Amino acid sequence: QVQLVESGGGLVQAGGSLRLSCAASGRTFSTYDMGWFRQAPGKEREFVSAIIRSTGTTYYADSVKGRFTISRDNAKNTVSLQMNNLKPEDTAVYHCAAVRRYSGSYYDPRRYDYWGQGTQVTVSS
Repeated sequence: QVQLVESGGGLVQAGGSLRLSCAASGRTFSTYDMGWFRQAPGKEREFVSAIIRSTGTTYYADSVKGRFTISRDNAKNTVSLQMNNLKPEDTAVYHCAAVRRYSGSYYDPRRYDYWGQGTQVTVSS
């Protein structure tokens, strides 16, 4: 099992930046695919970004491509999400997620087995 704890959320003006971090417990972090998802009030949880364990390949939702960057540090058991040029529509609770199974799609939240509690990101206009 792995436990995930997010940090770095907050209130920022449109055009600003935030860096989210997700700290994972355990000694097998490098064996997990990691993802970031977000959920705004009244909306379903949606995919933001993912990073694959073996290749480091990254994926992004079209809505954040070019503005957000995902990275991981296996030595520190962390995955980060650098968010630049934030927009009011980015306001949501951001969750990191982990999965060891290879089946399923990286953008499908149902694929992920472990979730953090989330961190609130609020972007004012």
